Amino acid sequence: MTEHPLSQFSYCPKCGSARFVERNAKAKQCLDCGFVYYFNPSSATVALIVNEQGELLVCRRAKEPQKGTLDLPGGFVDCNETGEEGVAREVMEETGLKVVKAAFLFSLPNLYPYSGFLVHTLDMFYRCSVVQTDHIAAHDDVAAAFFIPLKDINPQDFGLASIRRGLQKIIDERIIV
Repeated sequence: MTEHPLSQFSYCPKCGSARFVERNAKAKQCLDCGFVYYFNPSSATVALIVNEQGELLVCRRAKEPQKGTLDLPGGFVDCNETGEEGVAREVMEETGLKVVKAAFLFSLPNLYPYSGFLVHTLDMFYRCSVVQTDHIAAHDDVAAAFFIPLKDINPQDFGLASIRRGLQKIIDERIIV
């Protein structure tokens, strides 16, 4: 039996009661005030940006998890933000590139380690068009950003499991050519 995803949360977020117990596989409930908290994944985005030479924009991670490995631009969606707005913001924050179009491709469930906690995410992959690709700069949690020919992409070179799975799906299904 696996541990409940909310096992690290001991107190009700509404009233502070310690009688915050597992209700079912997706929720905890406070036995004092009745509040029910459903555990749902956080939204995250992944940007697929291909230049005119048929190269994919990749990044090198500046921070843990998987510091120093290859990655794709993206990150968590903020509250009151669409997936498209989130991927555009993340691309701007990490590379300085302005996304002019973001087309949803597919999504994958993921577990992302953050601050000693496994965050359940739903990673949404977008094909992004940008204004120009010749002024890339690494910012935020990116150590470097550069293009690799699509034919040279090896999913095993990427540190995060969801990115590897997404890239393999793209290769197997010829989603971008």
